[in-house]
Order: sequence, then C-alpha cells, then structure tokens
Amino acid sequence: MLSSMLLASLIGPGAVANASGGHGCECATPSIDRLQQWLASGEGTTLPPTGSLLVRERGGYAAKVTFLNAEWHVVVVWLGNRFEAQADLSKSAGFWMTYSATDDLYVQLRPASKWSGGDKWLTKVPSTGGKRVKKFFSFKPGAWTTLPELGTPGYSFASALTEARGLVFVGKTPNELDFRGLSIDRYRPPCL
Repeated sequence: MLSSMLLASLIGPGAVANASGGHGCECATPSIDRLQQWLASGEGTTLPPTGSLLVRERGGYAAKVTFLNAEWHVVVVWLGNRFEAQADLSKSAGFWMTYSATDDLYVQLRPASKWSGGDKWLTKVPSTGGKRVKKFFSFKPGAWTTLPELGTPGYSFASALTEARGLVFVGKTPNELDFRGLSIDRYRPPCL
C-alpha cells in the first residue's frame, strides 16, 4: 500500500488513474515509469558516451547523463520501448517529469515519419540548479516552438502528436541531468 501511494505521488495527479490496479507497475527490466529505453545517442560528448542511462537507485532506477563541452548533445527516450514503435498522444494533456538539471535544455517531440534531423518541435526544460523538481510539460501547441539554429519542421505539432516515436533531450551546454520520472497523461508504455 505504501509503495502504491509513493508511486502515485511520484508520477503526478494526471497519471494516478493509470497507477491504480497495477497499471503503473514498472517493467521486469530496468525502467522509469515503464520507459525502458533512455539512451545516449553518441551525438555530443556525454558520460556515458552511448547506451543506456539507467542506473539502479534506491529500489528503483534513475536515468543519469552528463553533457560535456559547448556542443549539441542528444539523449533519446523511445516511447514504445523500441525504435519501430510509435504512440498517438493526441488525447494526452502532456507529461509530468521529475528531474534535475544544472542548465537549461530542450525536449523535442519526434514523430516516426520525420525522426531524423534537428528541425523538430521542442519545449524548454528549465534548469533546476541541480535540485530535483517535478514539472508538468503541456502538449498544448502554444507551449512548443522551434529554434532557428536547428530549423523549422515541415509538419504540424498536431501531426507529430499522432505518431510520436520518442522524446529527445537536446542541449548545447555542459549539464548534469538526472531523470527520476516521466509519466505521460493517457499513455502507458508497453514493457518489452
């Protein structure tokens, strides 16, 4: 019972309904809110340089990565836990994320049909000064924008929501990142 209450408090009020009845249970393999693929892409100098970011932490898992140097860094979270999967998030209000960051960065919503390249819809993930916070990121179109340096997508944000393959964290500055939760409203990732 205590673990269910703790899980509900960590994933936020928008996802509590999904946590009841065992629906919020973690996967048999390492995961954070059932998301099993937290990956350093090898783009930009990071620690770890490639592979999984998941590390065991206090009975659960955290995704930890350090961005080094003043260059673009890329960290990927596959929403369906495999590259070929995609999710329709058009009915979702957004996602709750529990994280710490020593500098600002961005999260891109990458659709399956337009996966590659930097020209994606994104929203700012503000620095927490290294303190762990829980923040809601809305899927309202006005909350998402583009960066001239990365280019403007040739598709609508609404279309990206219907075929979401992943959330991709990008940043151009040194940063220490620690993710503890990422719960998407009205979406339950399948365990592999």
